[in-house]
Amino acid sequence: MRIPLAKYGVRQILLFGGGSLFGAALAAYYYLWYVAPLFAIIILLTLFFFRDPSRRVPEEPGVLVSPADGKVVELGQVQEDEFLHARALKMAVFMSLTDVHVNRVPCDGRVETLVHRPGRHHNAAREAASRENESLAMVLAEVEGRNRILVRQVAGIVARRIVCDAEVGEAMVRGRRYGMIKFGSRLEVFVPVEAGFEPAVGMGQRVRGGETVLGRFR
Repeated sequence: MRIPLAKYGVRQILLFGGGSLFGAALAAYYYLWYVAPLFAIIILLTLFFFRDPSRRVPEEPGVLVSPADGKVVELGQVQEDEFLHARALKMAVFMSLTDVHVNRVPCDGRVETLVHRPGRHHNAAREAASRENESLAMVLAEVEGRNRILVRQVAGIVARRIVCDAEVGEAMVRGRRYGMIKFGSRLEVFVPVEAGFEPAVGMGQRVRGGETVLGRFR
């Protein structure tokens, strides 16, 4: 049976969990029972943040699923000249500290490009975070046999590490876990307008990674 915890958080779980258990043991040894609940809270918060529940990935052809849990904070057309070199529909999902932070691939495709960009750490809910924050861009090619899309992990005000285990040339499957951002962040998906993609979500809508359909190719 699968343990519903993210493999990307093993180090933090061991560090905070082990440290908290040791602290609780010391508190018990010195009869400081009132301190023990603090260590229990730290353990529970660590496990809560790195939870990784299973999801039912839609099998419907021609759809993109959300790459993360959270709220849609941007939805509109932009000019994407760094990777796609085209007018594109941009969909951004903000993950608060209470959301599941495991990131999932929105569609089948081949990893064409992976580019890490250092940067600032604005609040990830702000549009400025998209332009200036640390990020990792992944371009997927051969989407629906012909399209290219951009998926970007963007660090937030607290996040200090972006994890991505995808590799250039790797064939990806819709809903596959491919990384996370520690702690608090946003995921962005860019689809060229010429691809004929119709969004199925709205501003402020709550979405679930690997499960909520962002839209469909016509």
